[in-house]
Amino acid sequence: MLNDGDADQDDEQHHRHHRCAPDGRGAERFGNQSQLGLSAPSDIFPCRGEGPNDYCFIYTSRADNRQWHRLLDVIGHPELKDDPRFASPPERARHIDEVGKILADWTRGRSKVEAMAALGQAGVPAGAVFDTLELSEDPYLRRRGMFVTVQHPQRGEFTMPGWPVKMSSSTVPLTAAPILGQDNLEVYGSLLGLGHKDLEKLQAEGVI
Repeated sequence: MLNDGDADQDDEQHHRHHRCAPDGRGAERFGNQSQLGLSAPSDIFPCRGEGPNDYCFIYTSRADNRQWHRLLDVIGHPELKDDPRFASPPERARHIDEVGKILADWTRGRSKVEAMAALGQAGVPAGAVFDTLELSEDPYLRRRGMFVTVQHPQRGEFTMPGWPVKMSSSTVPLTAAPILGQDNLEVYGSLLGLGHKDLEKLQAEGVI
C-alpha cells in the first residue's frame, strides 16, 4: 500500500531525476532559491533585528506577474511594474541581484513577522523564519491547534505539536502519552485476569 510518505518521497525522487536527466549531472545546490531559476524572488531576506532567524522567505509565482505587482505595491515601488528588467518572471530571474537588493532594503526596516503579515495580506507568499520555540509560541499556530499544552502526570504542563489534520466531523483528542506501566492493571486484568496483588508480585520479581 502506498502511503503519503511514500508518495512524497516518490515525487521528490522524480523531481531530482528530472533535474539531472538532461545532462547526466546531479542537481546543483541553490540554497533558498528555486532550482528551476525561472523567477525571482524566491529567497530569504534579512529583517530588523539581525539575529540568526531574523529573515522572511518571499516568493512570487513564475506563472505571471500578479504576485510581483502586489509585492511592488506593498513595498512602495509601483513604478517598477514598467521596468523592463522586471517585466516577466524570466527577466526577474536574470536580474536576481537587483530584485534581492530592492526587497532587502524594504525587509530590513521591518520585523520578519511584520514583513510576512504585510505581504501575506496582499496575497504574496511569504513566511517568517521561526525557530522551534517561536513556532511553539506563535499565537496563530496555537489557535489552529498546531501546538497544544497538555497535562503530563510527571512533567506537569507540557507543550507539544498538535494534530495537523482538521476535519469538520472528526476530532483527534490530544492527551499526554501514558507513563511506563500506567495501564498495566487494565491490560493484564482484562486479558489475563490478574489483580493488584498479582501485579505487585510480578513487579517485585522484575517481570513487569
